[in-house]
Amino acid sequence: MLNRRSDKLELLRIAEAVALEKSIDKELIISSMETGIAKAAKSKFGEENEIKVIINRENGDIGIFRSLKIVENPENLNTEISLDSAAELDSANKDKKIGDEVLQTLPSFDFGRIAAQTAKQVISFNVREAERDRQYNEFIDKKDTIVSGIVKRLEFGNIIVDLSRAEGIINKNESIPREVIKAGDRVKAYCYDVRREPRGQQIFLSRAHPKFMEKLFILEVPEIYDGLIEIKSSARDPGSRAKICVKAIDTSLDPVGACVGMRGSRVQAVVNELQGEKIDIVNWSEDASILVSNALSPAEVQRVIVDNDSKKLDVILSEDNLSKAIGRRGQNVRLATKLLNYEINIMTDQEESERRQLEFKEKTENFVKNLELDETLGQLLVAEGFSSIEDIMNSSTDALIKIEGIEEDTAKELINRSKEFFEKDQLEIQNKIKELGLENDLINHNGLTPGMLVTLGEQKILKLSDFADLASDELTGGYDVIKGERVKLKGYLEDFALSKKEADELIMSAREKVYDN
Repeated sequence: MLNRRSDKLELLRIAEAVALEKSIDKELIISSMETGIAKAAKSKFGEENEIKVIINRENGDIGIFRSLKIVENPENLNTEISLDSAAELDSANKDKKIGDEVLQTLPSFDFGRIAAQTAKQVISFNVREAERDRQYNEFIDKKDTIVSGIVKRLEFGNIIVDLSRAEGIINKNESIPREVIKAGDRVKAYCYDVRREPRGQQIFLSRAHPKFMEKLFILEVPEIYDGLIEIKSSARDPGSRAKICVKAIDTSLDPVGACVGMRGSRVQAVVNELQGEKIDIVNWSEDASILVSNALSPAEVQRVIVDNDSKKLDVILSEDNLSKAIGRRGQNVRLATKLLNYEINIMTDQEESERRQLEFKEKTENFVKNLELDETLGQLLVAEGFSSIEDIMNSSTDALIKIEGIEEDTAKELINRSKEFFEKDQLEIQNKIKELGLENDLINHNGLTPGMLVTLGEQKILKLSDFADLASDELTGGYDVIKGERVKLKGYLEDFALSKKEADELIMSAREKVYDN
């Protein structure tokens, strides 16, 4: 019975024990008990009543009340009461006014089996929700940090980690390949996400994330922790190789040396945690050409052609250094690309020379053929930096006559011929697009020029869905290593100087349109 002294004290003891076990505020437990008892009381006194339960925090006394609202003309006597009736109910209510709440004391009662079960369910549910809230609030602060726990079990390649008061999961693709982890092992991992879900918070961990390596360096290198050295970026091929780019805020420090440590002790501690992953520590530079040279070490770079607008780097080196720069299966250049967030095109000095000669020849032939020029004038225009007929069309007479050998009449004629060709060419392109049968959704896709559309149509890419299924390398081209040989892959839109970033954006926007519909 609720009115027995032992039952009253037992409630408080239970509340305190549960609060201690679940690390939840005792007040929340008692509030849950009040809600549970009120739910049970409704089954006794009627669901139409508004029941309120108050547990005395000092002695455990339980008060059960019907909550009534003071109104002028009560209609529902289970929830409403007049001002006069409220004063008659309790003299303490004489100061109440319309709209206030009054409590009518109800007799204590014995819980029946169903009422007791109802109260227990409400209390259990509220305690469980409070525990989930506590766990979520505790671990949301651990996002973007390293956590440590004991491996509880393995499920289909995923690793469930006991974090003391919660469980985290290392998904199969977030673990280090070929790493052997067993139940009972203690592991460290990077907490990259904490999500609140109906069944409780989900804590997502990773040992393959680049941030995991960065956080390990922060733990091992005091200069990074103190802010004297900054980590600019990092890239990993988990379990195999990684690169981390560091910059000294205090210019008196050697950032690479500080990260390596005495006899390599600091970097070795990180390597051991990453299961022997080889780590290249790269010295940061504002100059992209110096930075890419550092990132491609041990290869020796001869020169770098930087295109900051397209975020492209052409790296020229000797034949002997080619394989070093590319790395096994393209690993070195791939990691350097992620590290710098630049598209890196590696070529030998001979390849670069051949490419320049071929470009010079193609541009010259374009001018000679389409503007009916002699070869010498065509070569002169290319040498002065004109790459296309559109460049000449958009130029001015004054700019052209500054070129030695070009007079005013010639300059005007060049611009007129360029305009005539451009107008004719645009008309032919539009007709060609119609002949190829390109669909409107592809024709109207923002970012694709008429020339690009013709090229795509010739490759039988006629619909936006066809375009959305492409990879950026198929558009821009690049190099691949096939059976140990470095092979040049031609991209569909390579001739349009499309950067990898631009190609990615074009493809992603196409996918959004196709798959959202």
